[in-house]
Amino acid sequence: MSFLTIGHRGLMGVEPENTLRSFVRAEREGLDVVELDLHLSKDGALVVMHDADVSRTTDGSGPIAEQTLAELRELDAGRGERIPVFEEVVDAVRAPLQAEIKDVAAARALAEVLRARDLIGRVEVISFHDEALAAIRTLVPGVRTALVASRYGLDVVDRAQAVGAPLLSLNIRRLTLELVERARAAQLRVVAWTVNTHDQLRIARGLGLDGVVTDQPEIRRAVRFTA
Repeated sequence: MSFLTIGHRGLMGVEPENTLRSFVRAEREGLDVVELDLHLSKDGALVVMHDADVSRTTDGSGPIAEQTLAELRELDAGRGERIPVFEEVVDAVRAPLQAEIKDVAAARALAEVLRARDLIGRVEVISFHDEALAAIRTLVPGVRTALVASRYGLDVVDRAQAVGAPLLSLNIRRLTLELVERARAAQLRVVAWTVNTHDQLRIARGLGLDGVVTDQPEIRRAVRFTA
């Protein structure tokens, strides 16, 4: 498998994160996979946003879980963009998707969409939450999953195996060759986030990773020069 470039919340380095504009830009720039984040609105919609609260990325305030989709739609998510729902992203781009479950409760709603729209082959479900990955595998047999971790040790390999996740998505600042070798011995693939500089890309290549998560389109273009 070739070295993957994964667009972080679309391409949040150049577009408003987790918006349709950002996802379309990531696809246009040639990113292999588009990553997004999911929460549930008050009325159960699969809302695409990183934070549990809308304050940082919109002109509104308050938790997503306390607002209906209609209320969330009134907010400006940057450059006039509206907060999308997962189904809209599926329709807006053709690229493979990484859907990160931020709220464990979103696993069941996501499972329903994956089954109804036959998206199991296109969408990889990722999460920091072991229980969310275990739940989605039960709800959607055969779905591909990845365990995400920021502060971790060698035991992250055991955690991934325990929930049947064949991919680790790890903070590059803590990544070591020892951990990569342990993951390889367990037949796990490894990608690193967030890789936004040429130096970080060289580190990722030197560690023999399977890909990187990036905010910047130039990292996609630089990959061919770091093989």
